[in-house]
Amino acid sequence: MPATNAGTDRQMTIGALAAAAGVGVETVRYYQRRGLIEEPARQYGSVRRYGPVEVARIGFIRRAQELGFTLEEIGTLLALEDGTDRRSIRRIAAARLAQIRARIANLSRMEHALAHVLHDCEAHPGAPRCPIVAAIGKEIAGGAGAETGAAPRATAGAAPARVRRSR
Repeated sequence: MPATNAGTDRQMTIGALAAAAGVGVETVRYYQRRGLIEEPARQYGSVRRYGPVEVARIGFIRRAQELGFTLEEIGTLLALEDGTDRRSIRRIAAARLAQIRARIANLSRMEHALAHVLHDCEAHPGAPRCPIVAAIGKEIAGGAGAETGAAPRATAGAAPARVRRSR
């Protein structure tokens, strides 16, 4: 976003800017270090002043993060904010959408696998070993490729937990 004039629209200190944008002061400073927000020149002594443009920019950054964009992608979107290079903007958004759809598909597989083992647990209350624990243990012992169907892919998302336990 273009810098605002040093006039009356730049009345906020960094603390007031952070409060108005709903973030912490350190978040504002972090965005500045990342180049997402300009650090205005010091005026009125040693105090930097911010205006509504910076509040709106932080709002954009936060909303883009909620949509799953990385700070690097957000920086690129901000650099393209005049809208003249819509192809690049669409490419970034399409890549993010593809990642979201892949996550949704993986979560759907996980949901199906968990619902299946939960049903097995409910349907076999007298089983010597809990079907849920057995399925997870089988997945760990047999590897993700040991079974066919949705369960192996769904529990593959649990791999980081398995790594943490083995440390």
